[in-house]
Amino acid sequence: MMKDFFSPLVGQPQAVELLSQAVQKKRIAPAYLFVGSEGIGRSLAADCFVELLFNHSNTHDSPQLHHRLQQRNHPDFLWVEPTYLHQGKLLTKMEAEATGLKRKSPPQIRLDQIREISRFLSRPPLEAHQLVVVIEQAETMAEAAANGLLKTLEEPGNATIILIAPGVDALLPTLISRCAKIPFYRLSQTAMEQVLQQHHSEILAHPEILEMAQGSPGKAINYWQQFQTISSELLDLLKQPPQTLREALDWGKEISKNLDTEAQLWLVDYLQQCYWQPQERSLEQRNILEILEKTRQYLLKYAQPRLVWESTFLSLCR
Repeated sequence: MMKDFFSPLVGQPQAVELLSQAVQKKRIAPAYLFVGSEGIGRSLAADCFVELLFNHSNTHDSPQLHHRLQQRNHPDFLWVEPTYLHQGKLLTKMEAEATGLKRKSPPQIRLDQIREISRFLSRPPLEAHQLVVVIEQAETMAEAAANGLLKTLEEPGNATIILIAPGVDALLPTLISRCAKIPFYRLSQTAMEQVLQQHHSEILAHPEILEMAQGSPGKAINYWQQFQTISSELLDLLKQPPQTLREALDWGKEISKNLDTEAQLWLVDYLQQCYWQPQERSLEQRNILEILEKTRQYLLKYAQPRLVWESTFLSLCR
């Protein structure tokens, strides 16, 4: 059955039904927009859908095709993800980390990558009955890249293009109008436990991580990985706001000295979770969350981390 191709995907019955019916009824759209929060299965669904599309053509045996698609080295399949530009070369986040490259700005889908997509789609399929392109984090496209993609979507040829983004407001309306929207939703607690039990069962013993993830197994795994990089002594210390001005200054110095930007952003989420007491819901509680949200925005704007954290803890101390 066609839905069997989506067996690895948990908690997204509507997406599975829509994509399965599209293939079964031979109404495959030239472009799809997989929309939903990070870490809830959009990329996994894209992998499953591509395998269904290629198996539906009956051109290769399933085990071999599955392996090639997992390795993303099939000649008729192109997976595009945000990149950094470094010394004239485009590097994915994983490639940048492997080379030790540290950049302040986040990676993005670039115009050169859109041109690569155009070249890829200009040729006929080599093995399958169609070409397939997946664009991950499509919301990172600059305006020039988005306009270039728009031209491609107008005449995709014998191809299916899948865009993955957090929401429809993250893309140009002209792009959205050319895509069939496939919604993805945050997982229930039962579905979360099912996914994590298979891959990272140790996370289930940390309810604060599950609460931070808010129905996203991918975020839970990322949070857990960050959780393990920060000393338990520091985390225990920070579970309550500082009581003195000296503590506030010392904590700010400790965090800025020992944690990189990504870990500091994670810590903002962690502290919001620790300091928020839903049974109280007082004005003071809201003020604490607002202070920490400002911390996040300053860090994202690359303000001096030590000053940001010292200011944060001084405000919390007062």
